[in-house]
Parts: sequence; structure tokens; C-alpha cells
Amino acid sequence: MNSIRGALCFTQTSLLAILLSTNAVAQTDWSDPRRVFEERLATFIKDPGNFPYAPMEPIAGASKWKPLPLARPAKRGVSADALEKARAYAEMMNSSAFIVWRDGRIQSEWHGKGVDARKPLVSKSLSKPLSAIVIGRALALGKIRSLDQSIADYVPAAKGTPKEKIRIRHILDMRSGMLDQGFSTDPAHPYNAALLDADFGQKIIESYPMPYEPGARYSYAQAPSDIVAMVIEGATGMRYGDFVSREVLKPLGAQGGTIWVGKPGGLAHSGCCATFPAETYLRFAVLLLEDGKWQGKRLLPNGYVSEMRKGTVQNPNFGLGVWLGEPYHQRRGFGAPGTAGPQVLHSEPFIDPDLFMFDGNSNQQVAISPKHRLIVLRLGPTPPAPKDGKPEWDNAFLPNTLIRGIRK
Repeated sequence: MNSIRGALCFTQTSLLAILLSTNAVAQTDWSDPRRVFEERLATFIKDPGNFPYAPMEPIAGASKWKPLPLARPAKRGVSADALEKARAYAEMMNSSAFIVWRDGRIQSEWHGKGVDARKPLVSKSLSKPLSAIVIGRALALGKIRSLDQSIADYVPAAKGTPKEKIRIRHILDMRSGMLDQGFSTDPAHPYNAALLDADFGQKIIESYPMPYEPGARYSYAQAPSDIVAMVIEGATGMRYGDFVSREVLKPLGAQGGTIWVGKPGGLAHSGCCATFPAETYLRFAVLLLEDGKWQGKRLLPNGYVSEMRKGTVQNPNFGLGVWLGEPYHQRRGFGAPGTAGPQVLHSEPFIDPDLFMFDGNSNQQVAISPKHRLIVLRLGPTPPAPKDGKPEWDNAFLPNTLIRGIRK
């Protein structure tokens, strides 16, 4: 496992592992938090790729779900050849779900074996753009005043600590000053408590290292993303999952899913590990493409999506929870520019220079083209390694193939 994406950047966690986690929760003695941590750590070290997120709590979606409109073949805005070329690429790359949306209608939708439009999928760090949407919704409701407030305004435990200097925007744009994500088998390492402790939020505030000044350095990590849940709970008086349900999923008419919590009734991991059907992530993307409006109703503050799409001096390719297509790099990592770690291939610049995307481990991708009003989504296990003439995953392939196929 690489030191950049970190302890949560597993290979695709199987839904079987999630189902098995239900039994694990039933057998867990939650009165002994140290034992809970030790058991989780032993399981995680043994097989991080199939670590069972447990416990998972449901997040309710819309009471009556209606699929997004589907374009009739004769009315599709993208050529059949381009749609099939993109679909075949997604299938070759071990995808579980592939959806193309353009200008109000789904152009193509495909699911892998055992998957359908209702099945929740593990989608890794796609939870991070969701957390930015959640903060935006809280701003729109007046629950949070500004992105430039201290997290301590809503997380009392941070008052009087170095983390009081962290602004809300810093936990979204990865400039919190906190230690870059990594992996360690040492039980005493703060990475592990921040991920696996039943009271992981408390551990993040009390003991997660903060070697840099907030705002001074880009450092991709899970811990700051999980602070989002603490901010939302302090600002709204609601549990994170309940706020997501009431203020994001239901207004979007989206299906619900599940979210990993530290313990039954405990804090949610807001930076990873949620499961939703692919179409729910598509709705998040449509909301952003429409500048924070859904079917004419504004859910996010005016200008908030533009703020999400601004990079920083420390990393021009990362905004508030989303990745930006420009400036172009043939290979782009997830850590600070210039640092070691896996690099995702971009074989060519995106045709739409304003393209932005949700990007999660194992090449989860939701690419959003404002210029062409096009969204393409790919969720699934890690694509196969390039060998025997098979290509490696290319972040530019799906959006550029589809943009080139747009009918004039």
C-alpha cells in the first residue's frame, strides 16, 4: 500500500466483506474500546484490501426514487460509436458501473455482473466531494457562516489546541497542516487510531500530528476529511448521516446507502467508505454542473461551486474536494506535487479545460465537463495491471472519447 493515498486507499472492498461485517458487529464487545481497536488493527494489517467496514449505518434516501430520464437512441447527444467505445473500455477496466449523462438525460448506463441501478457500491474517496457538498449545504442553511471559520467554532475539543488554527476550507482543500496519509503496522502510530479507534474523532483532535501551519502545505490525508463530520454535527446538532439524508439525498431524489461509523451510534467517517448506488453519485455531479441547483431549486450557495473548482498555490489541481483537469500533467498523484507515490495517467489534456472530477482510489471517476454539459461515471474494482498489450487506466480516455462523439 502506498504512503500517499494511505490507510483507507484499499483495493476495492467487496460487498461480501460488508455483509460479513454485520456479523462482526453483533459479536463485538463495545464496552472494551482497546480490544475493539486491537481486533480491527489485526484484521486491517492482515488484509487491508478486504477490511470489513463495521459498523455500517443506513443513510435514508428519497422515499420514492425515480430514475433520471433516459435519452431515446434517436435523441442521444453522443454518437453510438463513442458510447460503445467508452462502455467497452469501462468493462475492460473491471468496472461495476458506467453511466454517461448529457444535458439532462442519461445517454448510456451499464452495470457489471451482479450489479444493478439499486445496488450500493463502495466508492472510496468519492465521499470527499460529498463532504464538500455537505459543507456547502450547511452554509446555504446558515448553519455555518463561512469557509474561513475555525473548525473550533463547531468542534469544541479543538479549542486551545494547534488544530484551532485550521479553517473549514482547509479540511476540504487538504491544507490542514496535518500529517500526510500513510500506512503503519505499529499500533501506536496515529494513522491507526485515526482510522480504527471507536472514538476516532477524538483521537484525530487529540493526537493526530500537525507538523505544518494550516494553509501552508497541501497534504492529502483521511483525518482532515473526517473532521467534516464533526463540524457538521457541531453546526447542525444532527448526526452526519442524518444531515446527508435530509439535506442532500432527499432534495436530490437520490437513493440512500450506508456509512461507516466508529461504533454503534458513533461518529461517521465523512472522508471515505460510504456506499451508494452509482446513480446517486451521478446526482451529486449534476448538482455541481448546475451550479448548486437541482431542478431549479438552489441547494448550495451562489458561487460555492466556483469556489470548489479553484485550486490552491500549493496544489493547483485540487479544489474543495474535487480534482481539476488543468494545469495538465501526464501523470498526477494524490500527494503534494513533486512527492513520491503512484501517478495516475492522463494520456492527453482534457478537451474541456474546465473539466473537474471526483477521483477515488482504484480509479473511481466522475468526470464533469461544464462546456459540453457532460458527465461520465466509472465505479468498480481496481483496473487490471497493464500487461500483455492491455493498457493501463487513463483518466482522460472516457471524457475525451465521449466529448469527441458529441453530435453537433
